[in-house]
Amino acid sequence: MSTPTTRALSGKALAGVIRQRAKDEARELENEGAHPSLAVVIATDDESTHWYVRSIERAAEAAGIGCRVIDLGHDATEQVLANVLRDLSAEPSVHGIILQTPLPGGVRTDALVGLIAPEKDIDGANPLSLGRLAVGQPAFAPATARAVVEILDHYDVPVAGRSVAVVGRSAVVGKPLALLLLERDAAITVCHSRSGPLERHTRPADIVVVAAGRTGLVNGSHISPDTVVVDVGTNVLPDGSLVGDVDGASVNGIAAALSPVPGGVGSVTTALLLLHTVEAARQQVPLLENA
Repeated sequence: MSTPTTRALSGKALAGVIRQRAKDEARELENEGAHPSLAVVIATDDESTHWYVRSIERAAEAAGIGCRVIDLGHDATEQVLANVLRDLSAEPSVHGIILQTPLPGGVRTDALVGLIAPEKDIDGANPLSLGRLAVGQPAFAPATARAVVEILDHYDVPVAGRSVAVVGRSAVVGKPLALLLLERDAAITVCHSRSGPLERHTRPADIVVVAAGRTGLVNGSHISPDTVVVDVGTNVLPDGSLVGDVDGASVNGIAAALSPVPGGVGSVTTALLLLHTVEAARQQVPLLENA
């Protein structure tokens, strides 16, 4: 008797499609006299964060999108960060803004993200963006949350009428993802530390999305046959390797499909940040023309 095969929901090909779309739309804007531009604000000496920002820079350059990195140093004050975000929000040549975490100790992230103009909030950090998503108004969803939906669409995984367990309730992934999936007519359960036994919620689900930031949180005992599992976790092990929140070895052969880490949601997330920048520029160009 053969062992069931778990399909890999790789994000690499999809990311390539999204990057090409961003490049094509950026070229169209250039022909209209507008140059899409992204600003990334960073205030840390964490090397993995700097590596990630450099990857955004390279991807933006390849797509024909301007990318300005404002490195304020690991000792930047909240006031300095606030002034920079206000200036960028008011600058017409900047269409998208990312406030990259982690931030220096004592700096209130929630106080700063509210300073990002909603029309430039390409990673859905401003609470106004989440509020707009909640009531069905146009807003940029956090790129990671949208990446999960894009992967499901890319692999023709039906969502409408299906049960989805989202493990994790952060404002970055869990909550906005639940809103996006509700818009697709899914039945959503959001699991967290006080939800009781995790398998009580994940085993009956058709789709399980894990975004809790805990290595190996979900394993084969939490999954039923034919479940689609999307692993959003990015956890760095002592040897520097990257793993997700799902114990892939125990889930393989049980789940119908599983997104890999790395090479799954993360690659799509970066591509979507570029696409969001172009979409933001497209929305802002008419505002500039009519100013």
